[in-house]
Amino acid sequence: MAHSESVAPLNGPESAMLDALFSQSPVGLHLLDTDLRVVRVNTATPAMRDVRVEDLMGRRFDEVYGLVDADEALDLVRGVLEGGVPVVGRLLRARRGTEPGREYFHEVSVFRLEAPSGKVLGVAMTVVDVTDREKERARTDVLRLAREQVGRTLDVMATCQELVDVLVPRVADIAVVEVVDAVLRGDDPPLAPLPDGVPLRRAAFRSRGGPGEPQAHPLGDVRSLPAPTPYTQAVSDLRPRAVTLDGDLPWLVTDPDRAEAIRASGARELITAPLATRDTVLGLISLYRAQRPDPYEGNDVDLVLQLADHTALCIDNARRYTREHTVAATVQRQLLPRGPASHTAVETAYLLLPSDSGVQWYDTIPLSGARTALAVGSVIGQGLHAATVMGQLRTVVRSLAAFELEPDELLARLNDTAVFLASERADRPTAEELRPKALAARCAYAVYDPLTRTCTVAGAGSPSLVVVRPDGGTDVRDVPSASVLGNAENTPFAAMTFEIPDGGLLVLSDTAFPAPRPQDDPGALRRVLARADRPLEELRDDILYTLTARAAEADADADADAGADEADGPTALLLARTHAFPADRVALWELPDAPTAAAAARRLVREQLLEWNVAQETVFETEVIVSELVTNGVRYGKPPLELRVINDRVLTCEVRDSSPSAPRLRHASVADEGGRGLFIVAQLARAWGTRYGTDGKTIWTEQMHRDDAGQ
Repeated sequence: MAHSESVAPLNGPESAMLDALFSQSPVGLHLLDTDLRVVRVNTATPAMRDVRVEDLMGRRFDEVYGLVDADEALDLVRGVLEGGVPVVGRLLRARRGTEPGREYFHEVSVFRLEAPSGKVLGVAMTVVDVTDREKERARTDVLRLAREQVGRTLDVMATCQELVDVLVPRVADIAVVEVVDAVLRGDDPPLAPLPDGVPLRRAAFRSRGGPGEPQAHPLGDVRSLPAPTPYTQAVSDLRPRAVTLDGDLPWLVTDPDRAEAIRASGARELITAPLATRDTVLGLISLYRAQRPDPYEGNDVDLVLQLADHTALCIDNARRYTREHTVAATVQRQLLPRGPASHTAVETAYLLLPSDSGVQWYDTIPLSGARTALAVGSVIGQGLHAATVMGQLRTVVRSLAAFELEPDELLARLNDTAVFLASERADRPTAEELRPKALAARCAYAVYDPLTRTCTVAGAGSPSLVVVRPDGGTDVRDVPSASVLGNAENTPFAAMTFEIPDGGLLVLSDTAFPAPRPQDDPGALRRVLARADRPLEELRDDILYTLTARAAEADADADADAGADEADGPTALLLARTHAFPADRVALWELPDAPTAAAAARRLVREQLLEWNVAQETVFETEVIVSELVTNGVRYGKPPLELRVINDRVLTCEVRDSSPSAPRLRHASVADEGGRGLFIVAQLARAWGTRYGTDGKTIWTEQMHRDDAGQ
């Protein structure tokens, strides 16, 4: 005999309590039968206050509740009815008949109702209005995204684009950012209220409808704001404006281009807010809603104001960086030579690659004996301070080069200067921005002697030297190098000397060229250098293109692989094409170690200078100089004694002997019979000095050619 279960009908207090639940519960309660038709519903919730119960009863729930995505809700409830697995806390969007343009968020929980026998009776739904919570959560998410994604670069235009990318479609259907044009150049922004006629540049635009959305002005367009409009009012009192764009708006007459774009886009709501900081105006944000049905609210205005404040700070930081970068770049240009000097036996070109890690410099310095010093380097760091240090180090290199120091000794003295500058920086007050930054620099210094066709080079910070032979072959020289300049440990420097074939090319850089990666073309740079017979400017440009292309590929790979190291490489290069010095412009004689050496030297020099068609007055002065130098060598030096005359940009006389002792200039008194030789030499020569070698010393003088001097 079958047993049937039954449930006693509710009566008395239980029935009263159930009726009270459905009439008083602040949570929406809905009972649906197996056809998902409304059986019972409470009307105490705010969403049901303007709904008649008789309009709901017996109808399927997705037909009467104004659901935005009715199919999604129907599948959800039907799944619970059929599968019996409850759903808790699912969000559904809906619209109400009294406010068809506004969307509401409801948190819905659904579970199946079954009789004790297991028969499915229907489903029950609880509905809670969480519109305010979800909107606040969405605003919080927008603020979080803005803080994470806006201001990642120190570029004003990029910052503005990052902002509109965050705002569309989360807050607006159309977003426009306009920036005071002077701010893009790093200039100080004007004080509020924004003066009439100040030009603004359209820095960023994004539309939910894509790039084809109508715009009042194209990106990059510069023009002032017509007044009066909500836009000009916002940049006058620095307060946002929320405007409904329905009906006749008289202010649109003042800006017909913008009015036409608004009408074409169908925008219905506008919020415009100033980009301002410290009572100065940086620009303007304009947000429009065209597709979204819900209007802007007071909380949306507060959100836009917070976004504007954050963006204004980012733009101001970018502006300050732009100004400092501009000043630093100007200082760097002023501290660099106007162009590399090309000498008789050397022609040069330079390449300074853009870098975020250093300020580069180069120099070509004429030395005695027709030699040329090549210097290239970089100061690690950015900004005005790094550019100033670069100028200081370049000046020191030039000063030390005048003392005829060998490359390794010159770098040791240069490092002393860098250590001194670093100690001065460390002694600055703790609050100064510069103090925590350690001073470090790279440098490569080489001396090319065209008479012997040799190059002597030393480095600090792992520089690189590539020698390209006339046949196109390349040799990478291992430049002896110590740690970067500024190291107080007094690491010793070393130099190396090697021969260079006539017509060879030197490529001197501040750091080593990066090793090729597996996906790189290992011969790309070699193929460029193999055609070294081209003009240096053309060769320099091809090197730039090759290095830049490789750096772009490395950056793309680094973006794809967050753990990849950034590719580094040279940021400053100096190209020098070398030639042997013309043999017919050099004369070399070995002189006897006897009192007659001076007379022989005068005769030899006179004959050679007349053969070179040197001015007679220069011939006479040179005879006097040579006579004094040779006499000094015979009296105080050691044989062998050599005299060399070089006819280059200047006329150079050199007397070499094997004694390491150097003469000094004396100022003889009236009664002295000697001691005036070097004084006379110093009066006749443009410059003079002593150069030491492993086998003695060389006293040299330089004279300007009379034609070159304009006499």
